[in-house]
Amino acid sequence: MTRFFVDSHVNLHSEQYDEDRKAVMARARAAGVGAMLTISDQLSSTEAVKALADAHDFVWRSVGVHPHYAKDYADLDAASLIAMATDPKVIGVGECGLDFHYEYSDREAQFPVFAAHIAAAQETGLPLIIHSRNADEEMRAMLVEAYAEKPFTPLLHCYTGGPALAEAALEIGGYISFSGIITFKNAGEVRAIAETAPLERIIIETDCPYLAPVPMRGRRNEPAYLPHVADKLAEIKGLAPETAARVTSDNFFRLFARAADPRAGDGRAGGPSASSPPSSSGRAS
Repeated sequence: MTRFFVDSHVNLHSEQYDEDRKAVMARARAAGVGAMLTISDQLSSTEAVKALADAHDFVWRSVGVHPHYAKDYADLDAASLIAMATDPKVIGVGECGLDFHYEYSDREAQFPVFAAHIAAAQETGLPLIIHSRNADEEMRAMLVEAYAEKPFTPLLHCYTGGPALAEAALEIGGYISFSGIITFKNAGEVRAIAETAPLERIIIETDCPYLAPVPMRGRRNEPAYLPHVADKLAEIKGLAPETAARVTSDNFFRLFARAADPRAGDGRAGGPSASSPPSSSGRAS
């Protein structure tokens, strides 16, 4: 039986797919990728992202602004994001956050834009899709302080941070997504986070067209390569490959509760809602 995967973070509106987007989608389906979340990087991409989601019943989308573009959206407020999130195909807020590695936007410009996304997630109940790079301390502080004011569910996408940020997000009911980075030779610290994080809080992604996993590293990434990420996670967690695929897919649909699980008719869907309290295993030990 073909395994079922969910790619929780794709950038299929990227110009890198302009020549063969249809073929990329077909290869993904052939590889068992039965659902995808295509991500908003800036509001100017909204129509392209929306068109992709609307054209495929197995593709959902988010609304948001990547921290790289925060300087271009200084006036962004939560109300604007909330209004855009009324579309039933919108299942998450983001990609948003803090990036102190590249700092394409000044740090001071990033904070209020990220705060607007947090407020939108608090109001809508949709998961907050977070990009955090070289900003663990500041990210942890913003998440914990905001959660104390009004709960929301954070998702640390394409995780490369340290254990303290991971544990803080898990403590407030968050999830962590791992990409092809876990297959990289020099990513031992990321694999250690994957090993200790509770399985019921882990999902997987390609973050395509970036970060192609081994053995595809160096190529343009695409959703069809997601099984390599799942297989590495299975190895790290000591799971059967089929289990890694099934559980990460279950986790996706529990987190992104607005998305309809296409497996619902075969008895494999279901589970507690994303707003359920953290279990006792919710700590990254």
